[in-house]
Amino acid sequence: MTRDRNPQAQQMGDESMVRNLSYQAEAIWPQEQHLFDRYALAGPLRILDLGCGTGEITRRLARRYPDAQVIGVDILEHTVQLARRVSADLGERVRYEQGDAFALSFGVEAFDLVVCRHLSQAVPDFPQVLAEITRVLRRGGWLHLLSEDYGMLHFPATGSFDPDRFWNEHAVAFLSSIGCDGRVGRHSPAMLQAAGYDDIAMDYVIVDTLRVPRDTFAGIMGAWRDGYTASLAEVTGRDQAAVKADFESMIAAIRTPPNYAVWHVPVVSGRKPPR
Repeated sequence: MTRDRNPQAQQMGDESMVRNLSYQAEAIWPQEQHLFDRYALAGPLRILDLGCGTGEITRRLARRYPDAQVIGVDILEHTVQLARRVSADLGERVRYEQGDAFALSFGVEAFDLVVCRHLSQAVPDFPQVLAEITRVLRRGGWLHLLSEDYGMLHFPATGSFDPDRFWNEHAVAFLSSIGCDGRVGRHSPAMLQAAGYDDIAMDYVIVDTLRVPRDTFAGIMGAWRDGYTASLAEVTGRDQAAVKADFESMIAAIRTPPNYAVWHVPVVSGRKPPR
């Protein structure tokens, strides 16, 4: 029996995901954008933004690389349509396609840079997607992979609530139940090495209450609460109200100084060997 390649379609299609992608871009991109300096790319590039969602990062890539053609691909057609509407000012050098990350429509070595963010934890069998990325990436081209890891979120404990247990026993368990890896961030460097990449590096964007506005960080958590409470409750057998209360506790911690909360966001990069 074939695995469902988009087991989070319901969550990804929820309106909360639009909010989430916006908040995540606001929180992550200011630090992440400097990582692209390592790739030393310029000129008339071809860039693939795989799992582009609403195009939040596709548009930022287009502005960072003004001579590049940037193609965003997402599995959800309505998300692609939204990305097209809000990217109209960028003209013909930015386009969006509905597509399957497991079977990309592009030819061999079609791109100089592949950017894949917030996708690896959302699909089963991510090494198969990595194989497709490698196929369409030119020799000497770069992969920029942001892989979420739900063991890398840390909040102050309050009373009997242990946030570390929440993420490991709720988020990781939910993803495992649908064939996905909730700790894929820490597993990603080894995946790139197994796929034959050179110059592998692991960096971390630090989303915390010192670097990121508290309202932005809280917005990410609020969107996760709205999109995932029902699913987390179902897989753990808890009442939805109890799961929601746990989210509310973490959101309150973020919003209330001097509490400190942090999400270490893994970004792994690698270069496809020139020959």
